[in-house]
Amino acid sequence: MFDALTDRLEEAWKKLRGQNIITHANIQETLKEVRRALLEADVNLQVVKDFIADIEKSAIGVKVIQGVNPGQQFIKVVYEELVKVMGESNSPLAKAESDPTVILMVGLQGTGKTTATAKLAHYLKKQKQSCLMVAADIYRPAAIDQLKTLGQQIEVPVFELGNQENPVNIALQGVNKAKEIEADVVIIDTAGRLQIDQGMMLELTQIKESINPHDTLLVVDAMTGQEAANLAQTFHEKIKITGTILTKMDGDTRGGAALSVRKVSGQPIKFVGVGEKIEALQPFYPDRMASRILNMGDILTLVEKAQEEIDFSDMEQLQSKILDAKFDFNDFLKQTRLMKSMGSFSNILKMVPGLNKINTKDIEKGENELKRTEAMIGSMTLEERKDPDLLAKSPSRRYRIAKGSGYSETEISKLIKNFTRMRTMMQQLGNGGMPGMGGGMPGMGGGMPGMGGGMPGMGNLFSQGPSNGFRDHSQVNQKKKAKKIKKKKGFGSL
Repeated sequence: MFDALTDRLEEAWKKLRGQNIITHANIQETLKEVRRALLEADVNLQVVKDFIADIEKSAIGVKVIQGVNPGQQFIKVVYEELVKVMGESNSPLAKAESDPTVILMVGLQGTGKTTATAKLAHYLKKQKQSCLMVAADIYRPAAIDQLKTLGQQIEVPVFELGNQENPVNIALQGVNKAKEIEADVVIIDTAGRLQIDQGMMLELTQIKESINPHDTLLVVDAMTGQEAANLAQTFHEKIKITGTILTKMDGDTRGGAALSVRKVSGQPIKFVGVGEKIEALQPFYPDRMASRILNMGDILTLVEKAQEEIDFSDMEQLQSKILDAKFDFNDFLKQTRLMKSMGSFSNILKMVPGLNKINTKDIEKGENELKRTEAMIGSMTLEERKDPDLLAKSPSRRYRIAKGSGYSETEISKLIKNFTRMRTMMQQLGNGGMPGMGGGMPGMGGGMPGMGGGMPGMGNLFSQGPSNGFRDHSQVNQKKKAKKIKKKKGFGSL
């Protein structure tokens, strides 16, 4: 997300190196780079012009604080202006005084509107709100079936009357059904078109007048850049939208849509889609997005994602196991799956200040090693997972796991040896008063991929040298053969 824009902006800051104060003269080269970066990011031209003018006005004359270089102070100015452009604060969904709250979803075909409807219902369900989705798209083939399938997946009911009924009537009856079942929120998925036309707008206007929604959300594809902003402006002029949902933000390396929509249309971005999974929908926070664009990370979103996934009663039990050095392979699997549920390593690292520039190859290496470890653990018995010490004492068990997982006995031995080392280290960190789970991510020992350790918290299970206190079958057999050869040649025993 925003990788191209971030890289170009970082180049711009270098223009201010060696300066003692930000002046009209020495800021011009930097402003040119910022302007070029924004235009390449497909930000609306007028937005770029206003943005550059506001930055120049705010930055010129700022004295450089001792110990802080002009580039850093300029970044602060840019950050504040980015937040202003994107809306300054989060815009929550409207809430009805008496249930249900009615949300109307609109947009063109291909923007992920039906999926966004289900994602929003899933998000609200996690907020302890009951939902009903209404399938009012009677034109696109399988649109109703798609919404029903998604509804089953997230366990949210779907109201539909088939594809022969009038969409206005479907929407109206859907709202009545939501009142009947006492749902907190009803979300209406309407039909899209390949382009804006009079018939589409007329139908949306009729639906809106009949149900009087509290929120009318336009779903737009972030990868279309400033065209997303123009689309939002057109829809707002025609039917008065109250906000937008930007989909496919995870694939948008430019950022033009996020930086243009609010300024051009005057309507806030309320949510962003950051992946294909049903839970990949996040409320939009301008300050957090500005931090990501400027490579500052996004710790608040990371913490919120962790809070959603972590069961704190499990964490207490796990902490007790760590302190007693009883952390086993089952616990490790549970923690790695928790990490996966929060997203890919690359997305998680981009939210951590200072770690978002880790080499992609290092991250991929860590993810691949994690898969290898899971395969090895999958070949262990339940008894072996609960008691890793059994494997340290038994070459035959390691031999069987190697055969079952498709890896060598040497790799199995290193896995067990490094797991034992990690468990001891985690116990020491925990007893030393480290906050939370003994340092770093829950139960992971504090490591991160690409930070000299490969896989998170495992100290790189595959590359820490020879095994400690035991040898695998292949090593034993090799030494036996060497011993026999030396005896035959009269060199004595090893």
